[in-house]
Amino acid sequence: AARRADSVVVGYAEQTWPQLLRDFVAGRLRPRYVQGADLSLAGLPFPRRDLLPAPRYATMNTFEATRGCIHHCEFCVVPTAWGRPVQRPVADVVADIRQKGARQLIFLDLDLVADLGYAKELFSALIPLRVTWGGLATTLIARDEELLDLAARSGCRGILIGFESLSHDSLREANKIFNTRQSYHEVVARLHDRRIAIMGCFVFGFDHDTHETFDATVELVLETKIDLPRYAILTPFPGTPLYNRLEREGRILTKDWTLYDGQHVVFQPRHLSPEELLRSTERAWKQTYSYRAIAKRLLGTRNLLHIAIPANLGYRYYAYRLHRYYTCDWQLGGGVAILGASR
Repeated sequence: AARRADSVVVGYAEQTWPQLLRDFVAGRLRPRYVQGADLSLAGLPFPRRDLLPAPRYATMNTFEATRGCIHHCEFCVVPTAWGRPVQRPVADVVADIRQKGARQLIFLDLDLVADLGYAKELFSALIPLRVTWGGLATTLIARDEELLDLAARSGCRGILIGFESLSHDSLREANKIFNTRQSYHEVVARLHDRRIAIMGCFVFGFDHDTHETFDATVELVLETKIDLPRYAILTPFPGTPLYNRLEREGRILTKDWTLYDGQHVVFQPRHLSPEELLRSTERAWKQTYSYRAIAKRLLGTRNLLHIAIPANLGYRYYAYRLHRYYTCDWQLGGGVAILGASR
């Protein structure tokens, strides 16, 4: 970025952006501004959501209670880009929701339950507001019955969870060892028992993935009745431990950052060719979003079918048109490595 910009701002902007503006007016713009370690979310002004063109958004009722993540997954950009986790006072979160008058909300936090004490305080404060909400969490949410009950009582209707992989070796290598394949059925069941729907995210391309990984993942998704599954191709974003490792091993295939989007293969997999990884991921999408598979996952559940059915049909549309998102064939070395093939 520094090669193409007069100044680069790293981290959150509450502290650095005002300083950049002052320096610009004074004619002493610096090439780099970095968020300080003393960042606080207390007392921040409420976002001017009214300035946004409402018809262009599915919802503007998005809120933030925490930033950052306490975990250090090998593939994740958050620890590198955003630094230590910080929390917004619960009273500030509640005041923001009240002034917006929101009844259906989305929390953008990467892991809303990282601090169990804070999460329980927040959920308790949401109960009197009589709202419904969705957010993100890890599988750890299912280990605390009190937390789950508070989440349900506070209006939680959907949670995005990164299951990532079925392989213990892959999860260990990714430094996400609190995930275990053996617990996935219980995690889903405990959330479903409280009428909380799950968007379950899985990643393909780990070093321990083989040709069998894809079918096994689809089978688990159907068995557990995950409401809205999503698959991504492992992407070594620059600055992450994963990128550094693959670069040391000579496995990075391209540094065209426009391809680093979770849909293209930009590195050499361990046990698969780039084309095999791409095609197998596409096949998993299609198997998961066949009409039969959608019915198998959703029939018998009690989780907001008026939302789940349209969402699944939307993902089906995406799954059967994945090839339109693949934009190029690449000549690498002496052969062709298909990172994203156009048809």
